[in-house]
Amino acid sequence: MTNQVSNKTIEKLKYDLVRDKLVSFDDLTCAEEIADKKGKNLAQVLTEEGFIREEVFLKFIQDNLHIPYVNLRDYSLDEKCLGFISAKDAKKYCILPLFRIENVLTIAMADPLNLFVINNLVKCVQCNIEPVICAERQILEAIKKYYPEKQESSESGQGLIIDWREELDEETPDIQQVERIMDSITSQALLEKVFEVVFENTEQGLAVKFRKPGLTENKGVIPLLISPLCVSHIKNVCGLDSEVFDVPQVGKFTIKADIDYITCIVSTFPATNGERLSIKLYNPPKTLKELTLKPQEARLLKESLDKPGVILIAGPQLSGKSYFAYTILNSLDSANKNIMTVESLVKYDLPGVNQCELNEKIGFSIEKALEMIDFQSPDIVYVEEVLSGKLCENILALAKSGKLVITEINAAGSSELTESFSEDEIKEFGRIPGCIIIVRDSDNISVTGTLTG
Repeated sequence: MTNQVSNKTIEKLKYDLVRDKLVSFDDLTCAEEIADKKGKNLAQVLTEEGFIREEVFLKFIQDNLHIPYVNLRDYSLDEKCLGFISAKDAKKYCILPLFRIENVLTIAMADPLNLFVINNLVKCVQCNIEPVICAERQILEAIKKYYPEKQESSESGQGLIIDWREELDEETPDIQQVERIMDSITSQALLEKVFEVVFENTEQGLAVKFRKPGLTENKGVIPLLISPLCVSHIKNVCGLDSEVFDVPQVGKFTIKADIDYITCIVSTFPATNGERLSIKLYNPPKTLKELTLKPQEARLLKESLDKPGVILIAGPQLSGKSYFAYTILNSLDSANKNIMTVESLVKYDLPGVNQCELNEKIGFSIEKALEMIDFQSPDIVYVEEVLSGKLCENILALAKSGKLVITEINAAGSSELTESFSEDEIKEFGRIPGCIIIVRDSDNISVTGTLTG
């Protein structure tokens, strides 16, 4: 069977299945383990392994999403619409065109919340898309029936992809075109699992670069004619002053992606060749139960959350440190504990957590926040980033006073982590019950119990 994209629909509704007593929590956990092991999406496993009957599952999705369900075995599609989608893309994304009425193409989808696919289809077929729910195996059976096998093997190209440069073909640029360009850039970045988008001034225009851990890719240039409009648009959507170019600014905005909202943190910085802009993309936090940790590491982390100390999250730039910190915060008992944060900019609003944003303009620095936060009697404090020196002293003092401090540091592994601190600081950490979490990359997390472990 071909590799399928992850099913956003079931990820959104899986706990509702448990709530409605259609699947037990134990069965859901077992199905998730099978899905990870076999490389299938959860929806496939739930129905194929008999955890829930397919008809019940599809009816549940229909009732919760208010999207019609179609049984392809009792359905006759308009074969003239098959040309809208290639066999390769139909199989890859588990979609099938059914019929078209005026400017609306109805598509059978096993994952109707996959908004990236829908948005790409709109661009490719140049008409509106109306999704309906269908069993994944029925779609695959229909693809085999209606598409000749030779068509898939003869197809070339990347299929349904986004290339923002396709939005540069208009002779008269305007703000609508700029909006489409920026939407395409962020959509392409999310599809390619990019953590940062950078805009740098060049003689040709605004260079667009995608950054992942240890990798920077050049993605083209926004022409000089529309570069200023693009910069102004970015600043406007995140509440920055579009007339300011000579001092750094920081802001944020959100974009809809699949079933979630992605937070985009924008920072501007003056440079000799013109202002440099960075957009960092932050996925919404999960809970610790949803992360894949080794049993002993999960146990060590859980024990550390129940006592004073320091949880230090280490990793290189763009490795997911803040995401992991937010996931921890999102898993804590905020109803019975006073949880507070000290951040330059809040990425996501966490229910029950008292989140604080710094304001250097009025002298509210991270040092001032840490000096005064003890008056609020917090049980748990998250500090955005720790550095050797006075800030480290403040964090250690909070931990010694009975607080649990969660913080992060740029370090690519255990050896680099220990090199970030002085010998005396390491000794101080050793006197405090703590848990060091090293995020080596976005997919590999290891947990140790000492700073030198």
